[in-house]
Amino acid sequence: MINQEELLEYLQVNAAYKSQVIPKKETFTFVSKITGMPQIWTLNEKQNPVQYIETKDRPMSIHHSPNGEMTVIGIDDKGNEKQQIYLYDQKHDKLETLVESLEHFHYLGGWSPDGQYFSYSSNRRQPGYFDVFIVEVATKEIREVFQYDGNCTPLSWLDQDHLIIDIPESNIDSAIYRLNIHTKEKTRIGEDHYPARYQSPVMMKSKEGGYVLTNLGEETLYLARFTFEHPEKLEKLLHWEKWDIGELKKSPNEDYLALTLNEGGISRLWLYLPDSNEKEYIKGIPDGVIESISWLNPDEFIFSLKTPTIPGDIWKYSLSSKKLKRLTTISQSEMISRSGQAPKICTYQSFDQLEVPYFYYSQGHDKNKPAVIYVHGGPEGQSKADYNPVIQFLVHQGFAVAAPNVRGSNGYGRSYLKLDDARKRMDSVRDLEWLVKDLIDTHGVDPGNIGIMGRSYGGFMVLAALTHYPDLWAAGVDIVGISHLETMLENTGEWRRRLRECEYGSLDRDREFFDVIAPLNHSHKIKVPLFVFHGRNDTRVPVRESEQMVEKMKADHQEVDLIIFEDEGHQTERLENHLTMHKNTIEFFTKHLMESTTIEN
Repeated sequence: MINQEELLEYLQVNAAYKSQVIPKKETFTFVSKITGMPQIWTLNEKQNPVQYIETKDRPMSIHHSPNGEMTVIGIDDKGNEKQQIYLYDQKHDKLETLVESLEHFHYLGGWSPDGQYFSYSSNRRQPGYFDVFIVEVATKEIREVFQYDGNCTPLSWLDQDHLIIDIPESNIDSAIYRLNIHTKEKTRIGEDHYPARYQSPVMMKSKEGGYVLTNLGEETLYLARFTFEHPEKLEKLLHWEKWDIGELKKSPNEDYLALTLNEGGISRLWLYLPDSNEKEYIKGIPDGVIESISWLNPDEFIFSLKTPTIPGDIWKYSLSSKKLKRLTTISQSEMISRSGQAPKICTYQSFDQLEVPYFYYSQGHDKNKPAVIYVHGGPEGQSKADYNPVIQFLVHQGFAVAAPNVRGSNGYGRSYLKLDDARKRMDSVRDLEWLVKDLIDTHGVDPGNIGIMGRSYGGFMVLAALTHYPDLWAAGVDIVGISHLETMLENTGEWRRRLRECEYGSLDRDREFFDVIAPLNHSHKIKVPLFVFHGRNDTRVPVRESEQMVEKMKADHQEVDLIIFEDEGHQTERLENHLTMHKNTIEFFTKHLMESTTIEN
């Protein structure tokens, strides 16, 4: 039986994330769901959380002005990701519309150095084209500064006359440019002859160049320096051959770069000194995921940390004292701290001897446990060592849970990332078959009680596994998943289609292949109960993907349930929906996997 009180504690625990320093204030904001949906918070003089500003829906982007007096906030409507841009005047506690066009998307860039303008891109001209604009904050006058027939996002300002913009070239590769907002001339940073990823550019105060993360010519992301005198030449500064550098933030005095290293889904925090080419590892941080680094002053920076037993809080590190301090305790839970399980990192050989890593969660060493495989989305995502309430409660209930990073996952090099592209799609699904074998042989799980769940592309993996390997499973949960790549590509946002085709295959060339592998076309093969969840306003994977799968299964009298959240999109943000989805998922797996299992000591 499920202890409902314990279940609610696992599901209702809050987190603090998206930490961001307010300039000139030596304080910061963060996002949390304390009130039941994402809102912006800060700490008062007693270091207790207080709401910074109440917004009508979730804040997706938050940008504090250079003087710390104003904040630009991107807010969408019921999960549709169509951010509208608002201006918050902290002194007068006033929130007003800055840019609004409800049917269009807005990607927020940042404040100009003098605090008079804000940059963004929008698809107003054509659904698949994102042009770059600047808005004068005082007058709300909008000026188009760059047209681009594709996806384009301003990242930051170099100076009053130049923006740094990002133009994706595929689902994983991108190009970064310096854009003159007057002449529209753009200068590419890095090589233009070789595909590569470029991310987290930071500029020097001198404006002569900066730093960027790239994998140009390498398997993994490394730190490089560039100059605008020779922007095509990158000087490699710091590189780990096996792992990606994940985030990069420059100290106000430019003496240090704070960066994270992604070691197989666990973040390591490092400091790098560009002048001396020295690096320093920051010890004492619990194994988990570090994000949103933001410098308070030249000596201190903050970051958010999530671990399997810490759902998410904000921490501070001091260079001079070399001390860590936990600034928020929003996610503190005695039960989760006591009962939560950190995973083991395991690997197995797949059908072609490829080594595939996975996180394995289990309480004790009992044999014949029911098991659930949790598949990440993306496809170029990655399972990481962070808090997942469903995983933790299932383990608390006596399940084993495996979270694999099958071929095509991020974090293991460019070659591994591309192993599931286009016609190699089903190789990653076959990895799941071999994971089941490993769970049985290595961990002794019950072969008759193995479930599978996943979100987004992970939902596609669930449906593909249930239809192409139907005898392996006892139950499945699909959250905002894809049932047919052809219909998803036809109906997804036009701005996403070209980039997704680089990964999945093309509507022009691969329709026959899509038909062959589509879970929708093999739904009759599913032998086990399936639970499906979707948000009505999903602009990435249209809700029709779930509806058509469920309709076909019901027509064939198969056991399937569907819940559609009318006020959600691709993510499930509201507490009541979060509880509904996760409680149903846990009760579903308990009913179909646990109640028929006899665990052996």
